[in-house]
Amino acid sequence: MKMKRQSWITSALSLLLCLPLLVSCARSTTASVPAGCVQASSPCLKGKATVQMTTNRGAITLEINGDAAPVTAGNFVDLVKRGVYNGTVFHRVVREPVPFVVQGGDPASKDPKTPKNSYGTGSFVDPATGQARFIPLEVKFRGEDQPRYGRVSANPSDLLQIELAHERGALAMARSQAPDSASAQFYIALRPLPELDGRYAVFGRVTKGMEVVDAIQQDDTMIKAELLKP
Repeated sequence: MKMKRQSWITSALSLLLCLPLLVSCARSTTASVPAGCVQASSPCLKGKATVQMTTNRGAITLEINGDAAPVTAGNFVDLVKRGVYNGTVFHRVVREPVPFVVQGGDPASKDPKTPKNSYGTGSFVDPATGQARFIPLEVKFRGEDQPRYGRVSANPSDLLQIELAHERGALAMARSQAPDSASAQFYIALRPLPELDGRYAVFGRVTKGMEVVDAIQQDDTMIKAELLKP
C-alpha cells in the first residue's frame, strides 16, 4: 500500500508541470521549429554556456548544454539575451508532500497587470512576428548522433541511455500536455525525478547556488538572468 501511495503522489506531482500551461497553449501547441538545428527557425546553441540568475534569495549559476539539447538550450540562451526572464516570478514551488520543483520563467509574470492566478499561462511572443514561439520536445540518448524530437520516450531500456536525466538540480522546460509546446517556462528539480525522463527536456543543471534554489519561495523574483559565457 505504501508503494502504491508513493506512486500516486509522484504521478500527481508530475501533472503540476503541465496543467497550468494548458490555457496559454490552447491557441497554438505546435512548435514552428523543424526537427534539429539545420532547419530550426529559433536559435541553436553549440557547446555549453553559463548563465547566472540573480534572485531575491541570491545567485544561481547554470550550465546550459547545447551538445545534448541544442534547440532547447539555444532557445533559453536567446531569451536570456533578450532580457525575457528579468523581473519574472517563480510562480510554482512544490515541496510538499515531497520535494519536486521550483518553476518560473513566465514572461507574463513580470507585468504588474497580470493577475497571480494567471501566472504559468504565458509564452514568449517573438516581437518580430507577433507570434508565440514554441520549441519541440528534445531528448538525447547515448549512442545516437542526434536528439529525438517531438515524441515522448517511455521505453525503460532507452531511458537508461538518456544523456541529461532529471537529477537534483536539473534544469528543464515546462510545457503543456502537447510535447511540442515548451516556450519560456522552466523548472529546476529539487530531487531526482526519473519519472519525468523522456517526457520533459532537460537542457542544463545548477552548478552553483543550489542552496538558493532550496530557499526560493512561491512569488519570489528573478531579478536578472545574464549570459556569462561564451
